Amino acid sequence: MLKVGVLGAGHLGKIHLRLLQQSEKYELVGFYDENHENGAKIEAEFGYKQFDTIAKLIHAVDVIDIVTPTLSHYKCAKVSIKSGKHVFIEKPISTTVEEAEEIIALAKEYNVKGQVGHVERFNPAFIAVKDQIETPMFIETHRLAEFNPRGTDVPVVLDLMIHDIDAILSVVKSKVKFVHASGVSVLSQSPDIANARIEFENGCVANITSSRISMKNMRKSRFFQKDAYISVDYLDKTCEVVKMKEAPETPGDFDMILQNAEGDKKQIYFNNPEVTNNNAILDELETFADAINNNTNPVVTLEDGTEALRVAYMIIDSMEKNKTINPT
Repeated sequence: MLKVGVLGAGHLGKIHLRLLQQSEKYELVGFYDENHENGAKIEAEFGYKQFDTIAKLIHAVDVIDIVTPTLSHYKCAKVSIKSGKHVFIEKPISTTVEEAEEIIALAKEYNVKGQVGHVERFNPAFIAVKDQIETPMFIETHRLAEFNPRGTDVPVVLDLMIHDIDAILSVVKSKVKFVHASGVSVLSQSPDIANARIEFENGCVANITSSRISMKNMRKSRFFQKDAYISVDYLDKTCEVVKMKEAPETPGDFDMILQNAEGDKKQIYFNNPEVTNNNAILDELETFADAINNNTNPVVTLEDGTEALRVAYMIIDSMEKNKTINPT
């Protein structure tokens, strides 16, 4: 079992603490939170050991789980890696791409592993269909959330949209060619609603919409590719795969046949895989333990997290350029 310590005991940090305590692959040593009063409450309620300095916690473990606000990810990762510890970093990997690239360089220099917490990669609905997503040419995603003050210190692109950016980059094996985006600030100083169109060099186009001031929650993606349509509902953890093939000469009574204007006939059939329920956060943490113990690549590498951040900033830059100037 790997000895692990958690930096940050906020909303998500408490979830990580609980799951690491349950895990058979980790031994939870304790946690550090800069709000010592909050830490004392958590220690009293749950029994997790609170360390009074980051240095003491780092010294006591093999793995550091960084669940602090994004602004401190780089600082926490840097001191952990320089101490020879493996790092799990919640998304986004850091505040800037430059910081993320330095984290990658440090991990290589000190020969430690790192993983970024893009949890939707472990969503059971996405896992169920990922192998069937082959060269998608159009992708549409909607990630809508009811307003929550937590997270509004960053643009909605870094708060919500980055989940879909990472998932898309994991299935589109092509470089981003062009980004066009627009956003609207409603309640926050930064955009609360954003839409981005990402064009890839292979011709694939992704249209991504995110909002954190919606009336209801929605997390859906649709992938269109030759002879197939695949939908993923990350919230309900369901998926659907609709495929087409050449119609048989003598269709059965229940076969669904479509015919175009030229007379070509296609048969529509459903190939829905079974979705195996899981705890996505526990899975991402435990697959990181496997990567360390087996000396293999983590599922979501530091490079993956950096590329998602890079594209996110391309979107943010495009939104800045396309800001509507209100006439005075």
